[in-house]
Amino acid sequence: MPYLKRSLETVVTHAALEFPAVVITGPRQSGKTTLLKHLFGNRLSLVSLEPPDVRAAAEADPRGFLDLYPAPVIFDEVQHAPALLPYIKERIDARRNQPGQYLLTGSQNLQLAQGVTESLAGRVAVLRLLPMTERELARKPGAPLPWERKGVPRPVPTRSPRQLWARFLRGYYPEPATSPRKDTALWQAGYVQTYLERDVRSVRQVGDLSQFQAFLRLLAARSAQLLDLSGLSRDLGVAVNTVKAWLSVLEATYQVIVLRPYFSNAGKRLVKTPKVYFMDVGTLCYLAGLRDPMHAMAGPMGGAILETAVIGEAYRTLAHRGVEPRLYFWRTATGTEVDLIVEADSGLVPVEVKLASTPNPAMAKGIEAFRRDYGDRVGRGFVIHTGADVLPLGSSVFAWPFVAL
Repeated sequence: MPYLKRSLETVVTHAALEFPAVVITGPRQSGKTTLLKHLFGNRLSLVSLEPPDVRAAAEADPRGFLDLYPAPVIFDEVQHAPALLPYIKERIDARRNQPGQYLLTGSQNLQLAQGVTESLAGRVAVLRLLPMTERELARKPGAPLPWERKGVPRPVPTRSPRQLWARFLRGYYPEPATSPRKDTALWQAGYVQTYLERDVRSVRQVGDLSQFQAFLRLLAARSAQLLDLSGLSRDLGVAVNTVKAWLSVLEATYQVIVLRPYFSNAGKRLVKTPKVYFMDVGTLCYLAGLRDPMHAMAGPMGGAILETAVIGEAYRTLAHRGVEPRLYFWRTATGTEVDLIVEADSGLVPVEVKLASTPNPAMAKGIEAFRRDYGDRVGRGFVIHTGADVLPLGSSVFAWPFVAL
């Protein structure tokens, strides 16, 4: 599998020069170990804590283990040996001014976050590596988002509908994204099963894995809709609090993005129920039972799939810069809606997502309504579509192709 430069590389390199410890967390198979090997593999030892014998050695004699692998060193999957963290803190405190001593990775954010908070607070930079972005796959990891550009890119790259939707089915995890011949459905099936057995099984809030898997599929079918906890609870035959706990597991393990509504005293009733999107659009397609690109595009979930791809791209691009993505949606009680509100340094950026190749001004009506309510705080708006044209659709609103996102 070819290595493609990740946007987070610059942030990791800088953090390793500033902090004694750096933690890279994120979902399984997002490329954390590969990134550290690429950046530091020629200089640092890499020790995986996933094998049971290595884990047992670290837990039984932490100080002896750290003597065996002195800093600077990379510890992979450190959540498997949480007892090691206080002793790492001990070593760091002995050389507090020396940066880059310990580079750590971990997949299970629930366990890792607690250990880092308790043991390494103030001594560590915590970064997230998520599935790849379109810009990383295009070998342009530093490319700006549309609202960050000063001009309009021309010409816009073209991609056939089948190519675009095949990308969505394949998803953005490095292995399937960069290996066109790999059986996508088989990879996704293995990924979901591994996630259930290794990550979810270790979380106390989840008892019945088969019921949790049914929850995943129901959530996929409701992607991009307002989250109906009571409906999910009724369909699964479990308590609402159980559904809430399961959703928190998915969010904490970077499987979903919970998009919360934007409201800032606009003087009207606004919907306050969140929406849920899968972090990787390929996972969504697999859980929804979609295998054919054109069926995915023309089917009832086509709009939700495109929306998931757009929101995931924005979220991952921002997270890979080492910042917290400030993403929301906007919906009034009367149903006027904007799919995505980005809280950028330049102001609020409204983004609509339309499953269409021929954009028209009517597609921007939600953006215009948002602009009327929030005035000068609103910057340029964008209608993301599946065509190839960049077009003006009104006052400071542009139609923008997904392939140029």
